[in-house]
Amino acid sequence: MTKRCQLTKKRPVKGKTYTTRGIAKKNKGIGLNITGSCKRRFQPNLIKKRFWFEEENRYVTLRVSAHGMRIIDKKGLGAMIRQMRAQGEKI
Repeated sequence: MTKRCQLTKKRPVKGKTYTTRGIAKKNKGIGLNITGSCKRRFQPNLIKKRFWFEEENRYVTLRVSAHGMRIIDKKGLGAMIRQMRAQGEKI
């Protein structure tokens, strides 16, 4: 299963971590120098959650991000499921 939110379509993105050396200029130093960088991935905050779907009188299990859960709280589960089905997602 991919690491993707079913609602917001958030997925892992690429990035880097940087290793620095030196003292910052605001602390009266000469400045920070980047001495190395490593690749990394930023993972979405995914949660597998059961929601009670009142219109169909059943539970629906979704793999959503924390941001997706806030959207469901704001707009309602029924509206979001209708939108997901219109996009072709099977629920």
